[in-house]
Amino acid sequence: MIKLQVIGNLGKDAVVNNVNGKSVINFNVAHTERFKDAQGVQKDRTTWVDCSYWTDRTAVAPYLKKGTQVYVEGTPDVRSYTTTDGRNGASLTLRIVSVQLLGAKPSGTASPDQSAGGTYTPASAPSNDDAPVDDLPF
Repeated sequence: MIKLQVIGNLGKDAVVNNVNGKSVINFNVAHTERFKDAQGVQKDRTTWVDCSYWTDRTAVAPYLKKGTQVYVEGTPDVRSYTTTDGRNGASLTLRIVSVQLLGAKPSGTASPDQSAGGTYTPASAPSNDDAPVDDLPF
């Protein structure tokens, strides 16, 4: 078995589809790696990974917004194809087993529904400001 782990940012909002009665969340993740070339010039190289998360747990989809940093894990599937003009192409698709939200959008572009810690909090979540500090749920 081959397992692929990716940490990156979503390129666009996730889309939930229904295929043959099963739910799938589709999104793409970009991982940018910084490196220096032979002349010492710093460059960026971005790798895009298309992700398909086949799950009945679609409640995570509203939090998978463009720019959100995520950790995804799954099995890779490389697909080759021929374009309409006859060129060969390839794409990397990751069949997700696990997805974790890591934080807010980079560079201080966090939306109002995100807490200061960079994790998502649903807008409709009740406030626990008056809850006792020592009454932990675990």
